[in-house]
Amino acid sequence: MNRVESDITEELARLKASGLKRELKNIQGAQGTHVRVKGKKEPQLLMCSNDYLGLANHPEVKSALINGVEEYGVGAGASRLVSGTMAPHSMLEECIKDFFDAEAALLFNSGYNANLGIITVLAGRGTEIFSDRQNHASIVDASILSRAKVIRYSGLDSLERRLKKSDAEKKLILTEGLFSMDGNFADLPELLGLARKYDATIILDDAHAVGALGEYGRGTTELLNVVAPEIIRVGTFGKAFGTFGAFVTGTKELIDLLISKARSFIYTTALPPALACATLKSLELIVGGQALRAGLEENRKFLSDGLSNAGIDTLKSESHILPVIIGSAKKCTEASKRVSDRGLFIQAIRPPTVPEGTSRLRVTVTAAHSKEELGKALTSITETLQQSYARLSDNGEVV
Repeated sequence: MNRVESDITEELARLKASGLKRELKNIQGAQGTHVRVKGKKEPQLLMCSNDYLGLANHPEVKSALINGVEEYGVGAGASRLVSGTMAPHSMLEECIKDFFDAEAALLFNSGYNANLGIITVLAGRGTEIFSDRQNHASIVDASILSRAKVIRYSGLDSLERRLKKSDAEKKLILTEGLFSMDGNFADLPELLGLARKYDATIILDDAHAVGALGEYGRGTTELLNVVAPEIIRVGTFGKAFGTFGAFVTGTKELIDLLISKARSFIYTTALPPALACATLKSLELIVGGQALRAGLEENRKFLSDGLSNAGIDTLKSESHILPVIIGSAKKCTEASKRVSDRGLFIQAIRPPTVPEGTSRLRVTVTAAHSKEELGKALTSITETLQQSYARLSDNGEVV
């Protein structure tokens, strides 16, 4: 065994011993409130999906995808700048631009690629990035790759202190609208005030809010009544839209610059055109989806109130993302196994995704869940945690 192989073996052993080794769970069939998980005899109630409006298996979205394949085939064949820009891509960009009342929009292959593209184009040596400590890994990685000076903040006071000290010519404030692990919202009105006061630009990753929040599904800006054309928005289609891909909205000049310089856009094959067709149908359903969003909010409140009344710590989340804090990685892994035994599919979220000592079951609510299903989830989670805390020692071992 050579050194690389030895290091791999040792690292896997370390991850397993600390409760941090990841494993893939194989879903046998389409997304829905119940899924068939390989190795389980009965379907499990899915309580950790980002399919917030239940559109991933919507018949109209599926039909649009199938029709798109019939007309445009499967693959785009090349990158967007070679021969991969097809009619559905351009049409979707126009519709996204209009939906957010922006000057222009550009598609990316994922939210990760969108953040890599926009941040590395706008930031560089001489730039100071002010990044919320709760930000997604794609924002963190893109900030590092940009070679800018990265300053992490926690809260508005922390941010303003750091902005006051900055003498950088270019300042970027990076934040999520709805933070994906804690389920809390950024204070966009206050952030906007600080950005304007200190001549900074906000890049808003609104992946978990677009489609799901706001009267027409425009996300946290609509929910919080923030009107600010200068905010650069990043959004994804793989969550509330139920499809795949991502986008950036901004000025026409910004989008032109991304087309010329964003490496994660330039050097990759374009999204399958049929996916753009499916997403156009999703967007149509989202625009008219007030009832879906009302159902999502009703379901969120039902489960949130139930968990709170049971004394379970969800970090006071007011969104459809409800973190059930467990503590150690081992305890969290065990809790995930125990709810699975009760028929619930909820994955354990552990470091480095979340800080040490805050491992959690990241419970998500969708508009498609019934009250009966949510009641089952509430009972199973509550009883599992009561048993787990009684049976597990601090190092996560059953006692």
